[in-house]
Amino acid sequence: MTDRPLPITIAAVVAVTFGILTVFSGGRALFGGVDMGAVVPFVLTFNFIAGFAYVLAGIGLWRMARWAPVLSVAIAVATAAVFAAFLWHVWHGGTYEARTMGAMPLRLIVWIVIAAVAIKRG
Repeated sequence: MTDRPLPITIAAVVAVTFGILTVFSGGRALFGGVDMGAVVPFVLTFNFIAGFAYVLAGIGLWRMARWAPVLSVAIAVATAAVFAAFLWHVWHGGTYEARTMGAMPLRLIVWIVIAAVAIKRG
């Protein structure tokens, strides 16, 4: 039996799963030769690299590592900054994929929730 609270367990599993999916989809877009449409390069690159941080944060949460809440907050803050830059790009007429407009708020909400759970339980 573990002393890991259920919300932390759920957050860890979500973080690792989300990270693996992010690395896979970002890697496919960056290196797979697949035309993903009007991607915004800095968003795509950030999301790909962030996917590895998601996995690391999830592992840290699972292990109840003291640094995991800090990494979770850093991911949420970095995601908010990239989302703001993306919105700036769109506002100034830059091309973008509509799915990015849905994916970035989803990523931000997920990481705000994970960070809040990590801080509360950590």
